[in-house]
Amino acid sequence: MPITSVIPDAETLTLTVVGDYAVPVERLWAAWTDPRQLERFWGPPTWPATFTAFDLRVGGKAEYHMTGPEGQKSGGYWRFTEVHPGRGFTFVDGFCQPDGTPNDDLPGTIMEMEFESTPGGSRYVAVSRFPSIEAMEQLVAMGMIEGLKAAQAQLDGVLGLEAA
Repeated sequence: MPITSVIPDAETLTLTVVGDYAVPVERLWAAWTDPRQLERFWGPPTWPATFTAFDLRVGGKAEYHMTGPEGQKSGGYWRFTEVHPGRGFTFVDGFCQPDGTPNDDLPGTIMEMEFESTPGGSRYVAVSRFPSIEAMEQLVAMGMIEGLKAAQAQLDGVLGLEAA
């Protein structure tokens, strides 16, 4: 599994995930910016994601839902605030009500994605910024770290790195 670190930091209210992959940075970028590829690893294996909108530009929005093993759905959205093609993007990451409106009962985060070339291929660094320690604790208690690890473990298959 190429996730090399997952670091929650209560002092800075961040969760940092680093993943290293034996593919060119352009390939890693494509996996994160093509909704058909992204939905293959954004949700954990038992809660796959389906993106219904994906507009990667400043002010653009991605909308998705995850479907659980019993058919239950959990919606989410990204609102892009920065886009640097091939290098990174920043977005507000929030939960949605069934009608697609933001669910303000659950905390959101600001997520910063950076992509870079490395001697062995490429790396992404994802930093989630929480609005408060209470929000961080709530999302961690909901299984954010475990879900993220399970979801990102699927990225190898999307990138064609799994053994045949």
